[in-house]
Amino acid sequence: MASLRTASPTVRNYFKENYIPQVCEALLCGLLVMCPEDPLQYLEEMIIAIMENGLENLLWDMCIDLSMRPKLQRLSKTYLEQLFGLDDQLVTPELMIKACTFHTKNLVKTHFCTWRDIAIPHVNEDEILAEKMEKAITHYNYKLQKSSFHYWHSLAENQRRKLKEVLWRIQQMLYCHKLKVVLTNWRDKARSKTKMREDELILKHERQLKRWKSKLKFRVTTEETSSPELSSSEISFVGDLPECDISLLPEKAISQIFLYLSLRDIVICGQVCHAWMLMIQTRSLWNTVISRELDQKWSSRDVNWCPYGKLMLASPAMLPCPAQRSVVWKPSVYFMSSVGGQIDFSMVKNIIADKDIVTTLHRWRLNVLRLNFRGCVLRPRTLRSIGHCRNLQELNVSDCSTLTDELMRYISEGCPGVLYLNLSNTTITNRTMRLLPRHFYNLQNLSLAYCRKFTDKGLQYLSLGNGCHKLICLDLSGCTQISVQGFKNIANSCSGIMHLTINDMPTLTDNCVKALVEKCPSITSVTFIGSPHISDCAFKALTACNLRKIRFEGNKRITDACFKFIDKNYPNINHIYMSDCKGITDSSLKSLATLKQLTVLNLANCGRIGDMGIKHFLDGPVSQRLRELNLSNCVHLGDDSVLRLSERCPNLNYLSLRNCEHLTDQGIENIVNILSLVSVDLSGTIISNEGLMVLSRHKKLKELSLSDCGKITDVGIQAFCKSSRTLEHLDVSYCPQLSDDTIRALAIYCVNLTSLSVAGCPKITDAAMEMLSAKCHYLHILDVSGCVLLTDQILADLRMGCRQLRSLKMLYCRLISREAAKKMAAAVQRQEHSCNDPPRWFGYDYEGKPLAKHHGATPHKEDLEPIVRDLTYGSEEEAV
Repeated sequence: MASLRTASPTVRNYFKENYIPQVCEALLCGLLVMCPEDPLQYLEEMIIAIMENGLENLLWDMCIDLSMRPKLQRLSKTYLEQLFGLDDQLVTPELMIKACTFHTKNLVKTHFCTWRDIAIPHVNEDEILAEKMEKAITHYNYKLQKSSFHYWHSLAENQRRKLKEVLWRIQQMLYCHKLKVVLTNWRDKARSKTKMREDELILKHERQLKRWKSKLKFRVTTEETSSPELSSSEISFVGDLPECDISLLPEKAISQIFLYLSLRDIVICGQVCHAWMLMIQTRSLWNTVISRELDQKWSSRDVNWCPYGKLMLASPAMLPCPAQRSVVWKPSVYFMSSVGGQIDFSMVKNIIADKDIVTTLHRWRLNVLRLNFRGCVLRPRTLRSIGHCRNLQELNVSDCSTLTDELMRYISEGCPGVLYLNLSNTTITNRTMRLLPRHFYNLQNLSLAYCRKFTDKGLQYLSLGNGCHKLICLDLSGCTQISVQGFKNIANSCSGIMHLTINDMPTLTDNCVKALVEKCPSITSVTFIGSPHISDCAFKALTACNLRKIRFEGNKRITDACFKFIDKNYPNINHIYMSDCKGITDSSLKSLATLKQLTVLNLANCGRIGDMGIKHFLDGPVSQRLRELNLSNCVHLGDDSVLRLSERCPNLNYLSLRNCEHLTDQGIENIVNILSLVSVDLSGTIISNEGLMVLSRHKKLKELSLSDCGKITDVGIQAFCKSSRTLEHLDVSYCPQLSDDTIRALAIYCVNLTSLSVAGCPKITDAAMEMLSAKCHYLHILDVSGCVLLTDQILADLRMGCRQLRSLKMLYCRLISREAAKKMAAAVQRQEHSCNDPPRWFGYDYEGKPLAKHHGATPHKEDLEPIVRDLTYGSEEEAV
């Protein structure tokens, strides 16, 4: 190795470049640690391993097994280089001598100091020990005092904290005691005031009832004692009443007096005498009355709106009895022409003669904008006179059996500006279909419902001339003769259709819908009721349209797949009616959860829907805008669904849970938390009096249906009525346990009632109906079917007290005579009466006594006949 220090630079570089020291170091370390039995074989294997890994990755412990590698690092990384003489800064012998000398001196110094400390004895060791002991005692005393102080401080703090807690509890108890005293006093005063108000209200009710009875008695006495020569206007002044001529009052005072009357009463007042007729013929009075009547009619539910515009059909309640209609006809026409040129002949179709219609149309031919001849049987000359109304915009000739194609020619030539045309249930043929595009080129709304004499070719005529390209609304209900080709013709002629109604059409198939929507992408609402062959394929075809409203009913081929199309393709839909679709399950509701614009959802009679589906549905953004929800006959729903509704639906106004048998009083408590709720239907549920008392806390309810709720009694109804002064609609039909106390509570607290149904309540008597007539003057709809104890007296009370009554149902009331019912029919718009015994499914006989359980069978055909006739009439009105 010494020769390498003096070796040539080439040799030295050769050693460095080929890592000779590192290789030797790794091999020697491996031999020293591993001690192999065959060193040569070991060296050969390690050299091969070094060659495979490369010299750049060579480590000094590479040849040592992992388990035997030492944990200490080597002292010098260039030790072998020093051995081979490859390091330029090697330790020379001189340096080694200096290092050994320095090390020897250091050892001598260290050992000498140690020997010195041992050999020389310490001085004053006892003093030092005493000093240390004193310091230790002082330190110990200090630590002891410190620990004692900390212990005392913690005890003092605990005592102080406990004292504060005791004082706080005493203050809380004192505050609670004061609060209890205040609340007790407030509760007692509130109860006393409430009791006082109730007593005053009951006293006021008794006074009003007493005045009502005296007034009724006076009226009967006057009718009996008055001479036949006295007119109806003179009878009102007979007696001890002071005479007063209001014609002497100022004009403003007279107008103010007449403004308290309804339109019908004002018209009747005009028949009293000539002076009164002159008093009501003032422009300011009629302008105010007309505006008020329009506001009331437009806000009421029984106004018939056409799909286009704001066409209002005058209510027959505005007309007086048949004996006076001939006298009032001209003022009525004046009224109807004054409020926008609309005349409704359908309400007087059995009274007015054809010549009067012709005269009226000829007189107002330039002012008439809307005409309604629904159900009128008119002569051809009368129908031809419609052509004189050049400015006519809306025409309804539905159910006119005398309408022919020739008469439609006269009408079409004389009225080219018609926008709304209703030809439903008439005998028109293809000839009329040819006239529509030629003359009614601005037609926007067309109804051909139940017109079965035109064919597919007639629909092809709609593209002739100017065509019906402006048509927006089309009704083809009941037109079963239309085939797929007919729908193609409609698509080619009327590509701008937005509202499509096809009801009662069992021949409608998916291909018909596909043919129609191919060229009608503007469709926004579809109604397919009574079309059982429509399936999910129709929904797939309707994806080309931006639907806002869908209505299906009674379809068994619609499944959850259609709701997936709705979720993906109809983001702006806001109305969904899927009533009585048996294939809909909870998965459908999960698909609807993302519809942000949905406001109305009707899933009545979809019995496979449960609480889980409602939960998934309400977890989405759809719950924030939902206004109406109908879940009638969804028998699997329970209180959990109602709880979710109260948490997620802040804007819900209408809720129907009819026949949801699992709904309990706990669910009713959750309904109270839906503050925006206005109408709720709980018919057929197991709600009890406690549930009604809880529901009475909801102050905004205006409509409540409790039909067939066997657990409620008069106590529950009375508690609810006390807190629901704004109630307008109540249905307690088929609750035989209710009696006159229920009607008495309604008469005292719910004087704004407009609709009441007590059908199937055999304990209701004339006394209850007398109270109702005396207080509820705004009653429009009344159903007393099955109230077997009622007599003719209630009709006299209703005529006198409920003058706004429009619909009266008196089925199975055998004590009400046909003569009295016939007399009452002149004062109402719609009436049903029968003297038959109650059907067996009512559960009681003609005397109101309960039947045996085995009598509660299905109703007979003759029992259902009046009801079927009523339902048919109602459906016809809805179709029109």
